[in-house]
Amino acid sequence: MQLATLDLIIIVIYAIGLFALAQWVSRERGGQEKDSAEYFLASKTLPWWAIGASLIAANISAEQIVGMSGSGYAIGLAIASYEWMAALTLLIVGKWFLPIFLANKIYTMPQFLEERYGTRIRTLMAVFWLGLYVFVNLTSIIWLGSIAVAKVTGADQTWALVGLGVFALLYQLRGGLRAVAMTDIVQVSLLVLGGLMVSYLTLNKISGGNGVVAGFDTLLERAPGHFHMILDALHPYYKDLPGLSVLIGGMWIANLSYWGFNQYIIQRALAAKSLGEAQKGVIFAAFLKLLMPVIIVLPGIAAVILAPDLAKPDEAYPTMMRLLPTGIAGLVFAALIAAIIASTASKINSIATIFTLDIYNKMGQPKPERQLVLVGRITAVVSILLAIMTARPLLGSFDQAFQYIQEYTGFFTPGIVVIFMLGLFWKRATEAGALAATIGSFALSIAIKALWPGLPFLDRMMVVFLLALALAIVFSLLQPAAASKSQVNTTDVSYKTSASFNVCSLGVVLILTALYTVWW
Repeated sequence: MQLATLDLIIIVIYAIGLFALAQWVSRERGGQEKDSAEYFLASKTLPWWAIGASLIAANISAEQIVGMSGSGYAIGLAIASYEWMAALTLLIVGKWFLPIFLANKIYTMPQFLEERYGTRIRTLMAVFWLGLYVFVNLTSIIWLGSIAVAKVTGADQTWALVGLGVFALLYQLRGGLRAVAMTDIVQVSLLVLGGLMVSYLTLNKISGGNGVVAGFDTLLERAPGHFHMILDALHPYYKDLPGLSVLIGGMWIANLSYWGFNQYIIQRALAAKSLGEAQKGVIFAAFLKLLMPVIIVLPGIAAVILAPDLAKPDEAYPTMMRLLPTGIAGLVFAALIAAIIASTASKINSIATIFTLDIYNKMGQPKPERQLVLVGRITAVVSILLAIMTARPLLGSFDQAFQYIQEYTGFFTPGIVVIFMLGLFWKRATEAGALAATIGSFALSIAIKALWPGLPFLDRMMVVFLLALALAIVFSLLQPAAASKSQVNTTDVSYKTSASFNVCSLGVVLILTALYTVWW
């Protein structure tokens, strides 16, 4: 695909505008230098619209747009469960988790673990998250992004990889979380607009120019096997999405870990000006998640008709972008870049936050604020350089990178959910129980995968979750009740939510019920 001059002008305007906006919101106010609270948590002043937009911008990147569209091409609408069930998960996070986190002034997830359990589990999980974020998440974002850029423009993929990583680094390096969150509303708006354009034009092409409704009807008729949310055991991709496990099984483990206990995501809500603002932001994000399959999965399914002979499923979305006319192609390409850059910048900022506050600042005496900000910026540079160097060796051989991410993060997520859920809601849990669940989750996942290779990974996560939960309970009960080191206050926390939150939550539930009823 060759981008026309108009397309290139649109892309350049987007890049310059985004960079300028990020620098403007990053400026020091009143001549004061940034402290760690400002750099890592935007001084806890984020409004609901910035929180909701930033949650989606951090989440929807190349791994979703390219990777999930590729899974839509290979599997079908069933992959949308990751989006739709996430909407329900966000309601739980807003109702039950955020009140505790915000009441206890939690800045990072390792900090919560330290205050709830002790220093050993904090250090272990901080190191784990740093490794996961750099070598799984950050690498996947820029790798899949570079595939899209190379496929659409014909540019060398290595240069695309480097360019995406460096731009994301530079635009947020000065301002930290504020630069990321306050520009994400622009990023998400562009993402939604561009994604809807791709879906509209692909469906219109399928219908021969007779509109999207006719195109969708044709798609249903010609690819009926791609429109089932709950796969049966004979489906070739049942191992990736094992039937009812997406509703009542292991997908809950993946979603609770990702949306509730993942620094990269929850950091936006922790930076809210109040609990009410955080909950409104979560609701906003939940409704956007309901829309995402139209933007992400539908073009991949359309590619089954329009490009049935792709070499790899992950080529589906970039191939559909070739259908776009001049001008719109530039806008949609800018939207794709927006998603990649926003998610990359968010990940970089979270890596810097965890390393600086949970590892560096815990070494010896507390550090000066200026030094913490400097170390955060250095960490940001190092993290993106590591990701650029390791992306190809780690991800170059996978056909469906989205499924790779889910598979291997699933080794750890059961233990993460156990230690946080018990930490939030069971006072008797101890650090020994938390360590047993964390280490046991990884060991049990490896063992079950080796001994039972045919078990779908979502089912494996549920089995490991139950076993890790048992380990945590047993090891906690083996210690005296006084062994708990908890400094987390849950006694005075109110879980009461506003009428608007309750009404919107009911709306999300009703929409999800309708979607699964229609596409079961």
